[in-house]
Amino acid sequence: MRFGLTILPEIPWAEAAPRWRAAEDLGFDHAWTFDHLVWGGLPESPWFGTTPTLTAAAMVTSTIRLGTFVSSPNFRHPVTFHRDVQSLDDISGGRFLLGVGTGGDRDSRILGGPDLSVKERVDRFQEFVDLLVRLRTEDHVTSDGTWFSSYDARTLPPLRDVPLIVAGNGPRSVRFAARRGDAWVTTGGNAETLDDWFAGLTASTRVLDEALTAAGREPGGFDRYLNLDSSPRFSLESTELFAELTGRAAEIGFTDVITHWPRPDSPYAGDEATLNSVASDVIPALRRG
Repeated sequence: MRFGLTILPEIPWAEAAPRWRAAEDLGFDHAWTFDHLVWGGLPESPWFGTTPTLTAAAMVTSTIRLGTFVSSPNFRHPVTFHRDVQSLDDISGGRFLLGVGTGGDRDSRILGGPDLSVKERVDRFQEFVDLLVRLRTEDHVTSDGTWFSSYDARTLPPLRDVPLIVAGNGPRSVRFAARRGDAWVTTGGNAETLDDWFAGLTASTRVLDEALTAAGREPGGFDRYLNLDSSPRFSLESTELFAELTGRAAEIGFTDVITHWPRPDSPYAGDEATLNSVASDVIPALRRG
């Protein structure tokens, strides 16, 4: 099992930089930030840009992997975003993780985009990913899409092996992650109890395994990331809860779990002392097995 920590881009860099350093010093394998213009969970909060935040994080760390959790087509175009990915890959020395997802439509509406049905949002996302994949592997890319187009897009310099981590909760999106992604990340479905949440996740992992097999891919070699804090409980409420959630995630095949830096109030209200205890005591014990 590998462990990730999300640091929301809501505070000035002078305050945020020590958190990114701490994520590495505490022994987390990867650290993430949200990619929005405005996040619906904190619509009145200050908010900083994802690409410069991760660039700065790369400059104050040396080993921890850094990722978008997650980037979406709501305000990004694959061609311009590909350039950001190239830069983050280069500046981080190959530590960048590219998390992508459908996202809510708040960011799109801010830019005057149309209100889309769920199907249209998923259609747009899949076109976004398909073009991103071409940009990762081709040069002089031309594509005339419904949502995104490119005309003789140059893509040099070549990317390192940046993992493409595709988000999906519903069956259609989980199957798409199996076909197009290097890994899968999920928040699970809406649930009132932990048992119901994990039951939904178990069903999704079965869909993933079936889709991987159908695509001729080995299910055992496909990384699976779980946002622990999309459950009905915040994983850092206590060390015991974090250990329980991680253990249950491992039982159904997740390779990575992600929590959030505790905040003074909701969402993710918690105590930094619990984060430190999880890092110093619980994670080493879980790694030992």
